[in-house]
Amino acid sequence: MESEVEHGRRRRSPNYPLEFKRKLAQLACEPGLSVAQLALQHDLNTNMVFKWRRQSRAGLFDQPGLVAVTLAPTIPPQLGVSDQRWDGVIEIRLTKATMRIQGRPDPATLAAVLKGLRG
Repeated sequence: MESEVEHGRRRRSPNYPLEFKRKLAQLACEPGLSVAQLALQHDLNTNMVFKWRRQSRAGLFDQPGLVAVTLAPTIPPQLGVSDQRWDGVIEIRLTKATMRIQGRPDPATLAAVLKGLRG
């Protein structure tokens, strides 16, 4: 227990920069590379490097990029909203899901949607 306590306080885990985690996670994915040796070379716990590798594979370290946007000048027929007031549609297509918001969503709704997409 002594190793976890310094001067009467718990020792805090270091907060590694995202780029450092991303780099080590990518290295840990290299075929033939020993994750244990990689961790040892950087004075890290092997489990931490495995955790970063899992997070990387789950897309948690991906850098945000540009997203293709298509503007449709007319109502797409598949929406079937010819007799309703139609202000617009926001459609977000992901690998396995599509999210569609019709009308004029308020800023709080859009913020909630974007927050949900970030996980």
